[in-house]
Order: sequence, then C-alpha cells, then structure tokens
Amino acid sequence: MVLVLNKGASKKDIDLINKKLNQIPSRKKLDAKKYCGVIKLKEDPLAIQKKLRDEWE
Repeated sequence: MVLVLNKGASKKDIDLINKKLNQIPSRKKLDAKKYCGVIKLKEDPLAIQKKLRDEWE
C-alpha cells in the first residue's frame, strides 16, 4: 500500500492518512535469539571471512 502526503496537505488529509496507517496490521518481529548457536563451525569465523574475501582477488 502506498500513501502519499503532499506538501501543504490539510489537517483533514493528514488525519485520513493517519487512520489508514493505523488500520495496517503490524508485522511480527524477528526473534533473533532463537537462531543463537544454530550453526556449528569447525573453523574460526575470521579465517572463513578472510578466505572468502581472498577469492575475489
């Protein structure tokens, strides 16, 4: 959904857009803690990063 608020809009227009924005359901937030410890690495992450960066050269 795209809502456009033009410069110089009246208070009535602003209130209308605000009502439309409040009707949009909010999205679920990402729970990053559930992914902690999921990946088991056998190598140091910095070593992996350096190796990947060296591939570009």
